[in-house]
Amino acid sequence: MKRSSSRMDRVDTPIIPTIAALVRAHPGTISLGQGVVSYGPPADALAELPGLMADTQLNKYQAVNGYGPLVAALERKLAHDNGLICGANAQIMVTAGSNMAFLNAVLAVADPGDEFILPSPFYFNQEMAVRMAGCVPVPVPVRSNWQLDVAALEAAITPRTRAILTVSPNNPTGAVYAEADLRAVNALCAQHGLYHFSDEAYEPFIYDGAAHFSPGSIEGAHAHTLSFFSFSKSFGMASWRVGYVVYPADLFEAMNKVQDTNLICAPVASQLLALQALQRGGELVGPRVADLARVRQSVYEALGELGDLAQFPRTDGAFYVLMKLPGLAGDPLDFNRAMVERHRVATIPGFAFGLTDTRAANYQRLSYGALDAASVVQGVQRYVAAVKDWYGGQAGQVR
Repeated sequence: MKRSSSRMDRVDTPIIPTIAALVRAHPGTISLGQGVVSYGPPADALAELPGLMADTQLNKYQAVNGYGPLVAALERKLAHDNGLICGANAQIMVTAGSNMAFLNAVLAVADPGDEFILPSPFYFNQEMAVRMAGCVPVPVPVRSNWQLDVAALEAAITPRTRAILTVSPNNPTGAVYAEADLRAVNALCAQHGLYHFSDEAYEPFIYDGAAHFSPGSIEGAHAHTLSFFSFSKSFGMASWRVGYVVYPADLFEAMNKVQDTNLICAPVASQLLALQALQRGGELVGPRVADLARVRQSVYEALGELGDLAQFPRTDGAFYVLMKLPGLAGDPLDFNRAMVERHRVATIPGFAFGLTDTRAANYQRLSYGALDAASVVQGVQRYVAAVKDWYGGQAGQVR
């Protein structure tokens, strides 16, 4: 009998394409949905690509772990910025985006039925990857300020647990996890023989004096820590698909098998552009983060108009606000449809991030990274109007 995989049947439909279809169907909609930045890779770096690709040897398959000069540059960056030392104990693998690095790692370390502990709300693509591998996601709620509840994470460990995942700066909350908590999670993993999956895709997007910390820099952590990074956010290379992971060297054979089967090597043109962007480093990213900091301030000011109707802890990283609104009756996606149809603004519903009790609370994630400052302010103003319209009329609200 023809049928789809039962593993895929257990995976939720991705929310981003659903919201994107709504936006396309209603021209003029401002999207505060997808988590991308408004800028792209440097124009001069793009201009250099044809010359860089002139080497005909680059048309052949390249090394599974990545283009040699890019890997060397990443080793220098990781040592300088993150305190991660690669070599005999830890290795780098360049992938087609950080999502692929994450799925590679899940397949490399876990068997069907193994459990992955995910602080909730979680990044939905990671929960999906765990399910696709036949494994079990175990959501563990964070604190009300979106910080980790280390005791709750420890209580969730079972004999089937394979890894604990942290995302800092966080998607969808924007929280920058405290160094002490990240150290505590890493120690838990060492104590219980688990892996610590540390997603650091938003590492440069830090505000108000907060600091990013890489758990893999802890002495001895190289043996059980996998650190995930991305060019999509920092360098505006979302569609170029370049990410990388630092992983324990004793996982080389498993990681190599997955990469060689699924990809062989990340696209060379993308790796060449990533190298050019990396060489420009802070001079490219720093001013962009400063711009986002100003946009962030205007977003918080505009959202203040909602008063007691909305709750949203002010966080220090990424470019997200995760907002709690009163609960909904009926189809929770009706709220998002109404925002697009009536007010031409789109956000991502919280149920996609594991906040599924929509009768108790309607969570919405706003992204302020993808638009210029003026469009973001206009989009947030539309969002505020949409929320007031919905709840002012009690449409769909749980009473």
